[in-house]
Amino acid sequence: MGMVGCFAAVDSDTLSKLKEDPYLIDGYLHPDGGDSDPPNCIDVDKAWHGIHYLLTGRTDEGSEPLSLAVMGGTEIGEDVGYGPARFLEPEQVRRIAAWLPDDTVFKSRFDPQAMEKAKIYPEIIWVRDEDDALDYLVENYRELVAFYKSAAIRGDGAILWLS
Repeated sequence: MGMVGCFAAVDSDTLSKLKEDPYLIDGYLHPDGGDSDPPNCIDVDKAWHGIHYLLTGRTDEGSEPLSLAVMGGTEIGEDVGYGPARFLEPEQVRRIAAWLPDDTVFKSRFDPQAMEKAKIYPEIIWVRDEDDALDYLVENYRELVAFYKSAAIRGDGAILWLS
């Protein structure tokens, strides 16, 4: 199965409630005992690390606001899969949405050999599947861009987690 990057947009009131009581986060992210997804939720499958790398040129962290898009935020609550979830404030979401590059710039940063050498998850696909791996990244990146732009328009914050 592997690590899947998940994102849920949350309105300010919901975000405040979750920050006040972080023990509510697991129930929010896994409603109906995990049978459903939270509202305004997407996942970028296993492309999360590759997207982060193409946005920042780094395996972790990087310069804001792009470093926040996939691996950023403030930890909240207990482990929800692969560590605690992280939240972004509405202003951070707006900044990310404004700074996300277009497809041309995003694609120009694809370097399969460098990604393999840097051990970007899932390591095996970058050189082996080069063109298909890039298509996979772009498809998921487009979903992430649409997620951030929609959340920014609504004035939402976001919760990010690996499942």
